[in-house]
Amino acid sequence: MRIISTDENPELPKELEKAIAANPVLSEVLAKWDDVQLPSCWVVAGALVQAYWNEVHKFPPLYGVSDVDLIYFDPDDLTEETESHHSARIAELFGSENARFDVKNEARVHLWYESKFGYAIKPYTSSESAIDTFPTTAGCLGVRPQQRGLESYASFGFHDLLNLIVRPNKRQVNEEIYVEKTSRWRELWPLIKIVEWDDEST
Repeated sequence: MRIISTDENPELPKELEKAIAANPVLSEVLAKWDDVQLPSCWVVAGALVQAYWNEVHKFPPLYGVSDVDLIYFDPDDLTEETESHHSARIAELFGSENARFDVKNEARVHLWYESKFGYAIKPYTSSESAIDTFPTTAGCLGVRPQQRGLESYASFGFHDLLNLIVRPNKRQVNEEIYVEKTSRWRELWPLIKIVEWDDEST
């Protein structure tokens, strides 16, 4: 599969491409992308990053992966019912005992974010604007097939991912969320290098 590369959507590194191909869940979803049928949809964040970490650690492809995140953007339907319908549909298509899916309409995240995390956010304007706010620089990442090849969106590029660096993206996430996530990851993937929240370089 040929890789699409633009200034906004940098070329997917071969190392990450190999890790995605080795992951049976990710490769199935991307191979059957026409069945997803969600607007402005990307496979994002943790499952991609952790696929690469597992490749480097020589762990099984699904080791430590709690779910596969699919995001989409539909400002014309902000109902929880429709989002839940899509989530159930994707789970039926691709789910198994080894794979759980988290499907979210990023156009409606601002409606529930404060009740879950304790502070309000502005509405996202696109799927990509949501990716820009994900908790770590390595995880601000999305991948999807297009007609000409596999497209990637990486808000901060691929440097931190390829070098196993976990660095906070402070555009939206707070310290509590970051510490909770990195504490789990530190135990599972010992080779990753976690940048502390109060490190001045962030």
